This record gives sequence, structure tokens and C-alpha cells, in this order.
Amino acid sequence: MQTLDGAAARRWAVSALAALGEARAEIDALNVFPVPDGDTGTNMFLTLEAAVTAAQTLPEDAPVARLADAFARGALLGARGNSGVIGAQLLRGWADTLGEFTQLSAASAVEGFRRADEQAWKAVNDPVEGTILSVSRAAAEAAASAPPTLQAVVSAAAEAARVALDLTPTQLPALARAGVVDAGGRGLVVLIDSLAELVLGASRRRPARGYRHPALPALDFNACTDLGEAGSGQDNSMIGPSYEVMFLLDTDPDAGPVPVDKLRPRLAALGDSLVVVGGSGIWQVHVHVHDPGAAVETAMEFGRPHRIRITHFSEHTRAGGVGESAALRPLTGVGLVACAAGPGLAELFAGAGAIVVAGGPGRRPSTAQLLAAVRRTKAASVALLPNDGDTMNVAQVAASAARADGIRVMVLPTRAQVQGLAAAAVHDPARNFDDDVVSMSAAAGGARDGAVTIAAKHGLTSAGECQVGDALGVVDGDFAVVGSDLTAVAIEVVERLLSGGGELVTLVVGAGEHESLARAVSGHLRTTHRQVEVSVLNGGQPRYPLLIGVE
Repeated sequence: MQTLDGAAARRWAVSALAALGEARAEIDALNVFPVPDGDTGTNMFLTLEAAVTAAQTLPEDAPVARLADAFARGALLGARGNSGVIGAQLLRGWADTLGEFTQLSAASAVEGFRRADEQAWKAVNDPVEGTILSVSRAAAEAAASAPPTLQAVVSAAAEAARVALDLTPTQLPALARAGVVDAGGRGLVVLIDSLAELVLGASRRRPARGYRHPALPALDFNACTDLGEAGSGQDNSMIGPSYEVMFLLDTDPDAGPVPVDKLRPRLAALGDSLVVVGGSGIWQVHVHVHDPGAAVETAMEFGRPHRIRITHFSEHTRAGGVGESAALRPLTGVGLVACAAGPGLAELFAGAGAIVVAGGPGRRPSTAQLLAAVRRTKAASVALLPNDGDTMNVAQVAASAARADGIRVMVLPTRAQVQGLAAAAVHDPARNFDDDVVSMSAAAGGARDGAVTIAAKHGLTSAGECQVGDALGVVDGDFAVVGSDLTAVAIEVVERLLSGGGELVTLVVGAGEHESLARAVSGHLRTTHRQVEVSVLNGGQPRYPLLIGVE
């Protein structure tokens, strides 16, 4: 096979996903660096699965360039974990190459390996050897030195990748002590081997042997004293940032990489394992931090973060079961503070156990009000739900003041009332604080938000020009629909929110006579989306006849 067409590319994608599925448990077991949380194989599989799903939406006759672009974009949007994000950038390098060459040949394969490797190294804030990056670099260098045939290029890259993987324990002491190779590198070898098998056929099979060390389940994590970040030269030991934060960041496409170039040093100062990939106004950000709220707040200065995922590393991962800091010990009596935009919403938050502060669009609470509410919880640890983008910074200031009093406060990045409701619904005051925050963050991050209102003045929105009295629809914080009929606009907002999937739609009715609006939207959903559960709540919020949440 001298060139790779669209049909062959699809076969590689399916084959590679199947191969990662077979190796997933093995790769998870190898995962001791940067954090021994056993999820590298799973993260790489889920990232590739998102890529394959995106590519499957294209017609069968789609050219390789278009297919690769959809594949890379799907990987970017669905990237999971450090290795998943780096893997998405590797795929973007290939997509950019195929966009110029239009097919996979010996020349484009050499350039694909080179560009993917170059972009992956640039994406990691502090790259070092002994990780997936070392495997990528070895494959790229071998491809460049191979005879000018597709078979020779891919075969050389695959062999060099396996050799580089075997060398990773000599480059990272943490791997040497554990007796394993790098998990992310092992995942990349699976992908390159799948390509080699496609190009070379029966003459090239994935290696039968695995890399799992028999003593791996009994690893002495206390002995692993230099588990820094993946691809990083930092030595963070096992005591390091407690949270993995990932989010997509939308920036102005015309600004190019400038916003993320400014963001990188700010996030690097907050933690480690920083990887930023993407382009054309959409970026995937991954970082390990102590304060997830601070990371998201910082990102908001440069664009719109969304699809936020916050994961707390388990206590044994960071502390090995001995010598835990007080911050990691289980706490009881977790407090909750929530900003509510209306009396009905206030009752809902109070019913979930929150101390409620009046807030919402145009009613930003003061730092003093939020600090007083935190103190009224009489809890050692408090989660704070701003539930409005304009309240985020005030909440952070209040949290800092409370920490000076010895109260542990976490500001969750809830920028909408419906996100706060989703978070409050899973709040458990008897649970460990970190676990409670993670559960609430996951619930809030999984809730898309919308709303409808009436234009009070003439203006220009993202959806076009609007006049006084026009119905406006909000989708994920942005005016996205302009129309003359409030019900039609509300239905359009719901449909857009459900375009990405959803099982529960929450309709929060505002102040005034808007029950008929909620009934109309509910009726539409029960007719067109019978599998979706609909919940109607009385929020009593001004300005917005209907708030909409999709989970």
C-alpha cells in the first residue's frame, strides 16, 4: 500500500480504537506517572472514541483530509486526561499535514510524524524525556531517516516507538522503581502499531507481549518520590496539586494563539501538568492545581471556559496513606452557600441545605455578604456557588478572606442558576469535603444552560440585531436566538441545548405570568423528546421568564 485513502483511514480508526480497548486495562495498570491513578488507558480510549464518533458523521466518500480534520477535532473536544490531550494534539498534527498533502504517502507520513511530534512537545508546558513525548520523537526521527516508501516509513516509526518505550524507565526514575514503561507511551505504540498493521498487512502484527509488571498492584507509592508532571522536569513528589482540571476554552478566532500564550504562565503559576492544545478559537486545557476555581477564573479572563471537568486525586495517590496533611483528612459538616436570583430559587437552594444570598444578573452580592454567609454555615469547609458569571470574582475574594479565618472555601465555577441547582442537588454535608466538591463540580459541569428574555433596548447580539420587544434566547451564556415569539425562541433554545444530548430538562419559571410558556415548552418536549425527563420549578427570577437547564 503506497497511499492511504479515506476508506483505509476509517479502517485504521476502528482498528486502533479496538486495539486501545484491548490494551486499556494493561495501560491503566502501568499508570504511575505523573499521578498513579490508573486511568491513562481509559482516558486515551475515550479520547479516541470521541474522535472516531466525530469522523463517522462524515459521508463514506469523504477525502482523507476532511476525515482527519474531523477526527482531530473530535479528539480535541473529547480529550480526557494528560495523555488524551497530548494524543489529541498528535492527531491535529496529522490532520494539518493531510490538509496540505490530501493523502497519506511516504512524504506526507514523514511530515505527519514530524509535525505531530513538534506540536505535541510545544503543547506541554515543561516537557522532558521518558513520556509519550519521547516515543513520539523517536517515531518521527525514524520516519525521516527511512527509505521513501510508505511501508518503510511506517515500519521504521513503529519499531523506533517500541524501542523508545522500552527506554522510558531509564529516563524517569519513577518508572524504574515501579518496573514499568510509560503508560502514555505504551498507548501511542498501540496507535502506531495499528497503522503499521494496516499499511503492511499480515507482515506486521501488534506485539503479543504486554508491558504489565507482575508486582505493579503492590507498588510502594511512598517510595515514589519524584512523580512530577507528565512531560515535565518538575519534582512534585506524591504531595502535589489535589485536582485535575480540564475545560474547553473558546477565544476570539481572529486573535490566534495570543490569548492562550498569555494564559499559559498564569495557569503554570497555579499548578503543574499544564497542557494546552487546539487552535482556531477553541482550546483544550489540562492542569493540576490545588484551587480549581482559581484556574477557571483565570481562564475566564481570556475566553469562555466550558465543559469543565474537575477530578480530585484520591488520598492514597497523593499521600500514600501516611502523613496526610490536615487538608486531606475527612471533614464533616460541609457548608454550602448559594447565590439565588429569585425567591423560588432561594427556597430550592435552602432546601438543599444552603445559606442563600440574593444575587443574579444585575444584583451582584458584595464580598461582605458572601463572607458573612460563609461564616453562618459554621462549617470548617464550605462550597460556594456564585451561579452568575459577574459574581465569580467577588466570590473568590470572599473565599480568600474566609481562608484567612481558617475556613476552607471552594468556589465552584457555576455561572448560571441551573448549574447551581444541579450542583446543590448532589450536595451531601456529611460527605468528605473533597468528594462533595468533586460531585457538585461534575454535576454543574454536566449542565448546559439557557434562558429567554425580552429585549429592553435596541442592540446587536451574536445572533444579529434586535429591537425593543424582541424575544431573545440565551445558550451557554450568549445571546444566540432573536425572534418575535417568546415560545418559539424558548423551544429553539431547548433544541440547541439538546443537540449535544441530554436526559433531564429543567425549566425554571420567572416572576410574572409565565406558566403558559413553561407548559408550551414542556408539551413540545414530551412530543418530540419522549425519552427526556422534564422538571418545572418556580424560580421567581426577574428579567428572565424562563431559565433552562439540560443535564
